[in-house]
Amino acid sequence: MTAQPGLLNLITDVPGLRVGNADDDTLKSGVTVLVGEAPFTAGVHVMGGAPGTRETDLLAPDKTVEQVDALTLSGGSAFGLDAASGVADVLRSMGRGFAVGDVRVPIVPGAILFDLLNGGAKDWSENPYKALGTTALRAAAARFALGTAGAGTGATTANLKGGLGSASLVLPCGHTVGALVAVNALGSATVGDGSAFWAAPFEISDEFGGHGAARDYPGTQVPATKLGQHGNTTIGIVATDAALSQPQCTRMATAAHDGFARALVPSHTPMDGDLIFAASTGARAMTDPIYDTMLLGHAAATCMARAIARAIYLATPAPGDTLPTWQQRFG
Repeated sequence: MTAQPGLLNLITDVPGLRVGNADDDTLKSGVTVLVGEAPFTAGVHVMGGAPGTRETDLLAPDKTVEQVDALTLSGGSAFGLDAASGVADVLRSMGRGFAVGDVRVPIVPGAILFDLLNGGAKDWSENPYKALGTTALRAAAARFALGTAGAGTGATTANLKGGLGSASLVLPCGHTVGALVAVNALGSATVGDGSAFWAAPFEISDEFGGHGAARDYPGTQVPATKLGQHGNTTIGIVATDAALSQPQCTRMATAAHDGFARALVPSHTPMDGDLIFAASTGARAMTDPIYDTMLLGHAAATCMARAIARAIYLATPAPGDTLPTWQQRFG
């Protein structure tokens, strides 16, 4: 038996997780929130040189609080960090959060990408991201939009419009793994000037067009990038129903970065803030912790590579875009 995508081929195939998007077409930006039916264990690993984050220090394996209420991905650069405040406000009104006496404090780590130079209107008088965070959480559901949606609304890559992607796998051992990603990379998800995706070897059932791998991959030269813009970052989440500790979540997040390297060239650069959160609902025990942890990391990387290609493949055009979509150029 081989691993196959879950019913929706989304991160929400992991039972107990939901995702909500909120976006503003005039702003050309948005927010995506992952929330659980209950708090979940989380970890994080950063490999880019220019990250923007909120509450990631508490996800270190030696910290006291191991579970979080939600994870937030946002556009807007540092302004987008305020999206988590909107999420926290709604969670608090629901009675969610870490208990400190008779007070509940929602734990909502977040990460942002830079989309301030993408042609959208950024002349706001009041930071819009807190309201977008509120809207995204309230929209959380099992099914959600991909492509030009949520945190991927205004994302770009070196040569094509970026977007929001997701994918899942159900492993032979019974565990489910999923990935969610907002792709705003300095590098490219496609090979050279062609339509083939770097992630093509990992594609399942033509989920991003079935175009196969390029015949001639570039050699040692660095492919064209958007280095001159200095505004990048791919941020994502991998999740599973396997019962993982915080250190094991951190290990899964670390392994999932292989998915970035498989699907984006170059990745993890000094001008990207590449970051991956990992989440565990803890619903299913592991029978072989050493082997299962290795398998979960590999599956997370595979899901992430596929999710990145799906983000680019499913992006849609909008007025004022600075780059074409994959569909406009190759579809």
